[in-house]
Amino acid sequence: MSETQSEPPVWSPLDLRREHLLNNLVTVVALLFWGRVLLYGLNQEVPRAKYGAVFLAGGVLIYVLDELRDLEGTDRLERLGLWACALVGVAVPAYVWLHYEVLETQRIGYALGYEYAIGGLFGLVVLYLTYRAFGAAFAGVVIASVLYAYFGNLITGLLSHGGIAAEQIINVLTMEFDGFFGSITQVVAVKVALFLLYAGLMQGYGAFDLIMRLSFRTAKYLRSGVAQSAVISSLIVGSINGAQTANAAMTGSFTIPLMKESGMKADSAGGIEAVASSGGQIMPPVMGAAAFVMASLIPGIGYVDVLIAGIIPALVFYISVAIGVHYMSIKQLPEGGIDLDSRLDDLEEGYHPVIEAIRFGVPFAVLLYTLGIAQWTVISSALYTCGAMVVTGAGLPIILSIVGDADPIGTVRDAANDTVSGFKFGAVAIAPIAIIIAAVNGIVDLLNATGLPGKLSLAIVGVAGGILLFTAILSMVVCLILGLGMPTVAAYTIVALLIAPTLTGEFALEPVAAHFFVFYAAILSGITPPIAIAVVVTTGIAESNFWKTALEALKLGLPLFVLPFTFIYNPEIVTGGLGLATAGSGLIVLLGAVAITHGLNCAPDPFGISSPLSYGVRAVYVALGVVAMVWPSLLPRLGVVAVALVLIALQTQVTRDTGVGAVPGGD
Repeated sequence: MSETQSEPPVWSPLDLRREHLLNNLVTVVALLFWGRVLLYGLNQEVPRAKYGAVFLAGGVLIYVLDELRDLEGTDRLERLGLWACALVGVAVPAYVWLHYEVLETQRIGYALGYEYAIGGLFGLVVLYLTYRAFGAAFAGVVIASVLYAYFGNLITGLLSHGGIAAEQIINVLTMEFDGFFGSITQVVAVKVALFLLYAGLMQGYGAFDLIMRLSFRTAKYLRSGVAQSAVISSLIVGSINGAQTANAAMTGSFTIPLMKESGMKADSAGGIEAVASSGGQIMPPVMGAAAFVMASLIPGIGYVDVLIAGIIPALVFYISVAIGVHYMSIKQLPEGGIDLDSRLDDLEEGYHPVIEAIRFGVPFAVLLYTLGIAQWTVISSALYTCGAMVVTGAGLPIILSIVGDADPIGTVRDAANDTVSGFKFGAVAIAPIAIIIAAVNGIVDLLNATGLPGKLSLAIVGVAGGILLFTAILSMVVCLILGLGMPTVAAYTIVALLIAPTLTGEFALEPVAAHFFVFYAAILSGITPPIAIAVVVTTGIAESNFWKTALEALKLGLPLFVLPFTFIYNPEIVTGGLGLATAGSGLIVLLGAVAITHGLNCAPDPFGISSPLSYGVRAVYVALGVVAMVWPSLLPRLGVVAVALVLIALQTQVTRDTGVGAVPGGD
């Protein structure tokens, strides 16, 4: 259902009863789904490929039931179609599960006649549910991949291939443990799912309300703090759920109205939330599903290595965004702001801050210790984190009710309801991810079968003339185009297959640097028109103009479009661990981003120079910032940073002496 729908549907008594039954059914299936996930996490008693099939079946069933719950009774044809999707979506993975040994060991490269039929039906189900969940753009990518695989013999030139028969396409996608049930689906099923359960439990116990309250309280001490609440809350929430659209919808529903109420333009409010939400998934210690996929795609590194590599770039990302938000806020927000206490009252008050810190801090500490210090496996770390979340989230209120004046029985009932709600939240969140990952896995394996990655690599290098800078720019454009309209994990997986090999194979770049380049480019596609999926969500909440909101997001995020090139020309920022060299390089990059932000947002007449000459001054700031972020030698970077800081200081002094060319936020 659309988030901007003006009038809710009118529900008949029959619709209400049906919705109630389906809601209960979703809850029951969610509990069974997580029971199976937890059982695998504890025992790992079946092959990963076999487990991936049952995981995908559960995701399809939960997604369909959740969609059915939102349909009106008049949508009978659509309802019938969804029930058919549920039947096929469960039956075919069940068939694959039951015949795993035969399919995996004996029948490789071919299938039986009826298997092609049911496999084709399952492919149509995945395509339809992909369209339903993520729109026509991504469904079009799936169709284009299938058509390219089938009609490759009709294409001339570098991208031609011999063509793949329809039966073989179906076999690759459904009856072999590649395609929909392939390695990426297995990574999500085994490693990502439990972190979505952790996110669901946090939501069930009220952690996200706590995050919003903390963000709003922080906003009381900064003039730009109202807008900074979007940055802070999106950073924390996005690190766990790893989905820019879900992050934008969840935090934006609070932060965007707050920013508008405080005096910020709707376009700016939507743009700020879109950028902040897009970056949440790059923040350790979770980094969403894409970090797990990256660890599986780069030989010789683990998930913890990806997290360590991502710390400095994530800090640069968020600090530069926070500074840009400050500039934008100072221009628009009045002195004194709004009464945040009244907005805090709108959020349900929880326990004492110390109690809440224990409830949600202990599981987070368990995650940090098990994953980062003890370096347990991802599955073990996630299991212990989820267990700690249940113990503290449900246990502490029960203990407090026993020693206090509250009703213990009622508290136990509330804790049980919150736990079940958390399981349900997590299941509903991961269901569309399971579907999109299955589709992406199918695209990846089909394109691999056609040899497209190697051919595209040759094409990019040929067009760029073998020059690294031109290749990087062209690769960035391709990443932005391929990522339009896709969730980050899907966008990253595709560009990691198609683009990263170009950078590592032709120019011998470090694999981590190349993958972080395409990862950040895939993220930025969420704020890049014409689709800009994160902006679409925030525009709906802000009731703003899409193109103006996208322009505000691009203006705020411009340093972030330069940041991926840092990974190519100064790879130590992601390959150097957490040493002084990495920190020093990260600081220079951050100061470069600040120079770009200042150039874009400083007063209309810096140094008292009026337009159009003032645009030249702004361009100088931007150019200095780009050099500081990208230039491969240390001394020139230090020099341009020093020049930029001196210019900013001089501009501030001119402002104080003459009162013109004011720096936002200056005295």
